[in-house]
Amino acid sequence: MHTPASPARAPFARLAARWNPPPRTVRRATTTALVMAVVIVVTGGAVRLTGSGLGCPTWPSCTDTSLTTTAAMGWRGAIEFGNRLLAYVLAAAVGWIILAARCTQPARPDVLRLGWGQFALVVANALLGGITVLTGLNPYTVAGHFLLSTALITLAYLARSRTAPAPVAVSDQPSCALARALLTACALLIAAGTVVTGTGPHAGDSGDVARIPLDWTLVTRVHSALAWTVLILAVLLHTRLRRTGAPHVTLRRTRLLLAVLVAQGAVGYLQSALGLPELLVGVHMLGSCLMWIAALHAAAWLTTAVGPGVRENGGAAACTSASSRLLDQSTAGGLDKGAERVGGS
Repeated sequence: MHTPASPARAPFARLAARWNPPPRTVRRATTTALVMAVVIVVTGGAVRLTGSGLGCPTWPSCTDTSLTTTAAMGWRGAIEFGNRLLAYVLAAAVGWIILAARCTQPARPDVLRLGWGQFALVVANALLGGITVLTGLNPYTVAGHFLLSTALITLAYLARSRTAPAPVAVSDQPSCALARALLTACALLIAAGTVVTGTGPHAGDSGDVARIPLDWTLVTRVHSALAWTVLILAVLLHTRLRRTGAPHVTLRRTRLLLAVLVAQGAVGYLQSALGLPELLVGVHMLGSCLMWIAALHAAAWLTTAVGPGVRENGGAAACTSASSRLLDQSTAGGLDKGAERVGGS
């Protein structure tokens, strides 16, 4: 007996019957979402660094009487409202992933789940951004805002990697342990960076904005120590992989990570020496995003698994704990077919 599609599924089913995007469309959608996830971090930093955090003093409208910015709000209002508009561009990019992954044949449930995860994070971050404005740029919500953005970048990277699976490196347990430690240290470094921001001078508005009641010098030293820890772990991972005969593509990823870490560290020390100029702080925020992507790219595809399908599925048995759960969840229900389809495109 034929069971009609439920009302919730019917729109997607009807669209899928008329539109069958090729794998490159899914890949372009995930790439666009990843780029936009980074762009909105940079523009959000511009809002804070130009003192435009309260350029629109309320939320979800810009003022009590206008949904958009007005001439009276000046250029700071335009910057804040422009950043809000970019959230819709990001949401559209994520929506593109969801539609393309659902409508391509056969469907990509792994990418679809990651797309819905990104959509949930976009909504959550928009709500948290509104709370940040309504609480007068509370430093804790500002920190949470950045951490949610980093989580969004994580899912965006995983979705992108699912549409262009690369060969994985079968590694030993010490290499996997170093990869896990590296990602953990990177996450702690990013979290510590939000505390440095919350205690530092760039509060996001020229008025009296609360700061995290910690000594800025102390938290900066903790942040610096974590940065050195990440760099040392990256060197150890690269050295271990080279000594164990890892393929060239894997070593290229760790070299890229090392280059990003050195550049990010140089910017960090330079901005501190020059008194935290806004432009360098903004570059450092961009560097944080690139560092996290490079760390994921270097560590997320190492695996201890040996057997059929390891190379084809893009590292379903990844040994890195932070990525393993996400990768394993996204492999359920058709990943092997999806990877074979992308590989043959």
